[in-house]
Amino acid sequence: MVETMNIPETLNLDFLDTQYRRYRDDPRSVTREWRVFFNGFDIGQQSRPAGDLPPQDAAPARVAELIHRYRDIGHLLACMDPLGACPISHPLLAPNEFGFTTADLGRVFATPQFGFIEQASLEEILGILKQTYCRSIGAEYMHLQDPDERAWLQKQMEPVRNRPRLDASERRRILEMLVRSAMFEQVLNKKYQAVTRFSLEGGDALIPTLDALLRRLARLGGREVILGMAHRGRLNVQANILNRPYEEIFGEFESCYDAGHLTGHGDVKYHNGYLADIDWGADGPMQIMLVNNPSHLEAVDPVVEGVTRARQQMRDGDKLNQVVALLIHGDAAFAGQGIVAETLNMSQLEGYHTGGTIHIVLNNQIGYTTLPDDARSTRYATDVAKMLMVPIFHVHGEDPEALVHVARLAAEYRNAFSKDVIIDLVCYRRYGHNEGDEPYFTQPQMYDRIKSRPSLHALYAQALAEEGELPAQEASAMAEAVAREMETAYEEVHGSVCPFPEPRFFDGWDGFHGRFSYDFIDTAVSEETLKALARKINNMPRDFQPHNKIKMLLSRRMQAVEEGQGIDWSNAEALAFASLLQEGHPIRLSGQDSARGTFSQRHSVLFDRKSGRPYVPLNTLDGQTAEYQVYNSLLAEAGVLGFEYGYAMTQPNGLILWEAQFGDFANNAQAIIDLFIASGETKWQRLCGLTLLLPHGWEGLGPEHSSARLERFLMLCAEDNLQVCNPTTPAQYFHLLRRQTLAAFRKPLVVMTPKSLLRHPQAVSTLTDLSKAVFVPVIGDDSVAPGKAARVLLCSGKIYYQLVDRRREIDRKDIAIIRVEQFYPFPEDALQAVLAGYPDAEFVWVQEEPENMGAWQFMRPRLAGFINRDPAYVGRAAAASPATGFPEIYRQQQRVISDEAVGPLAEGKGMVG
Repeated sequence: MVETMNIPETLNLDFLDTQYRRYRDDPRSVTREWRVFFNGFDIGQQSRPAGDLPPQDAAPARVAELIHRYRDIGHLLACMDPLGACPISHPLLAPNEFGFTTADLGRVFATPQFGFIEQASLEEILGILKQTYCRSIGAEYMHLQDPDERAWLQKQMEPVRNRPRLDASERRRILEMLVRSAMFEQVLNKKYQAVTRFSLEGGDALIPTLDALLRRLARLGGREVILGMAHRGRLNVQANILNRPYEEIFGEFESCYDAGHLTGHGDVKYHNGYLADIDWGADGPMQIMLVNNPSHLEAVDPVVEGVTRARQQMRDGDKLNQVVALLIHGDAAFAGQGIVAETLNMSQLEGYHTGGTIHIVLNNQIGYTTLPDDARSTRYATDVAKMLMVPIFHVHGEDPEALVHVARLAAEYRNAFSKDVIIDLVCYRRYGHNEGDEPYFTQPQMYDRIKSRPSLHALYAQALAEEGELPAQEASAMAEAVAREMETAYEEVHGSVCPFPEPRFFDGWDGFHGRFSYDFIDTAVSEETLKALARKINNMPRDFQPHNKIKMLLSRRMQAVEEGQGIDWSNAEALAFASLLQEGHPIRLSGQDSARGTFSQRHSVLFDRKSGRPYVPLNTLDGQTAEYQVYNSLLAEAGVLGFEYGYAMTQPNGLILWEAQFGDFANNAQAIIDLFIASGETKWQRLCGLTLLLPHGWEGLGPEHSSARLERFLMLCAEDNLQVCNPTTPAQYFHLLRRQTLAAFRKPLVVMTPKSLLRHPQAVSTLTDLSKAVFVPVIGDDSVAPGKAARVLLCSGKIYYQLVDRRREIDRKDIAIIRVEQFYPFPEDALQAVLAGYPDAEFVWVQEEPENMGAWQFMRPRLAGFINRDPAYVGRAAAASPATGFPEIYRQQQRVISDEAVGPLAEGKGMVG
């Protein structure tokens, strides 16, 4: 029997073209009947003499392939570079590549691929394609796997040839934005010569692009935009998009603030954030938050996403489209900074999705002094974004109308598909990297071309005048009016004392402050409540069957609570979480494998062993009004921690936690820790209650699985900026989590969490410890009377249990062991009160870490101040690596610590480790 092909009744040439391209890539990817058909077609093509036209019935397929090719790579013929000549041909787009000659230009073909015209001559088809894809806009979108998205984009671009006609008011608005941008930079250059401001000149089109984008977002229901951008053009955006008063901006140049009224250490003017309320008239109101940004390019990207996610979750209704993330990048940074890829990778993940981010790459075609050939291995700076299957629009930076069109298209696409979209605004940098830099040193030819370029507002005004839409003198009048407005603001500020502008932030922070205190906070929970919570989170529904080992784990947890003793670390954490949730405090926990826990300890998401259905006990509490959110993060640290910082900076209520898989892995997020977490309050007056859970301790796992780099956090501590704790009991951890949530202060909390202590038989607490106690920053030793202690060991964390074991093994009754549970803010009063009971004892600091790491260098001068002499040190010798990778050496080092701190074992006894 002869097989028949499943061809639609009305032949769809796009479908035919798709099948043929699949066949050419891999014949096995199409059905047998299609292989037979295309094989015959290819034989026919090969048999015709060179130069002959393809068979008459093959021409429609060739037209379909031509249309597909222009959609796919037409951007290679687009004119996008203001400093370079426009390309005029490309061999892959030449008609003869498809078997056509000039004689075919008049031939008429059916054009079902377009959808807006039934047929057209080959010449008309080429005109449509070139006008759409080969003018000022180079569109990359055929890599999108969703045919509906491709069809949607084609419907938006091709009927209008990627250039809809703007009316007179829209074009006047563009000119006004360009004039304001240019005059802002010119006045600053005149008033503050050679003062660094990171001018936008050369990229002026960013201002009308943002203006059009934000207006369209507002029309689509956007009520908040979270904006992140580096320094170039930042002040211009504040002035002309966020409507920040010129007086405030001039005040930062004048440094005219009364020093007695300053808060914190502040930051340079082109790093500071700004919260603006904009009224777009008929399009609606909008609040725009420009997030504070350090000099580290792109570091703000995940922070913006975290802020956006928090603001979305704080709203009702269409959360995703009401709050939009907008990121403005530099070309070299977008291609070069790894955190960009991390942030892009978050875009469609459940725990980090924000409904799509609009990215604008302010493409100066240079990074400081480095040209693209030395800055990336890809054709475009935006090629990394292709990992997302989202559209990328490369646009000539001196065609503001094309940019306005693309900005509106980007807003519509994001609204329709909840995905990212990229606008590559190809422009240049009129001056050097900053106003004191000399670009002619390194790019003389490039800057010869730039020097001869007129300002964009002048070019656009001339074009409007030539088209009869705007008299030439009107553009001049616009410029003069803006200059007068700025001059008035300058005169008001210059030579005077100006008020320090208090940075505005989102509502919801009333009642919270940044003043850490050891004042009593009641974190205890009644035994009755704890038992009720334990019954709820440790008993499964009848139709849910977890793994047998999970059943046993939950049973043991329940038994420990019912009996009131043996409550381990993870049990205490679950009870802390449950109590907070029942009290109305939401919890968000993210990190690599955080749902189960790196050490298979948490199991806060359970899975039915047959169906795989997930179950979250912490979201089943009686009367629960707050949600427990837990997400296994992407395998990244910097991006995820930046996201959580942004989230916690925006949401003061509840408990926000990031957990490192191993504490060492925070190394990869050090920039976020330094730039935001440790210094955000003093630089930008931004409070943040983020908690970092960093597994820490020496278990013989080698250099990268031992140290959470406690010393680095302690070196960052000043002005009560961080809380750094190393609790030794589940109860201490329980109360610490609750204190972080219930206190009125909002400070980042860094917790050195354990690994082996998660299951250590001595590292357990009683129900009374949870119901009648609070977090204690220093734990004394009641087992040794002060008068009998010849030696006092001070330590923190896991080593405590090793020291206690050795003391018991050799029966030393003259050694007291004191635990420092919180390092910072330093518990001076508590520690002094404990040490005062040992006036004649020898004091020794004991740690597992090498001498140049851990807490020793932090504690040494503080202890010396209490005891009027240097304490002794016991621990590993100074080392370049945190830990050895040789098990036998590890055990020997651990034994030596016990030997030196407490005393050696009798010969023949075992060793610790």
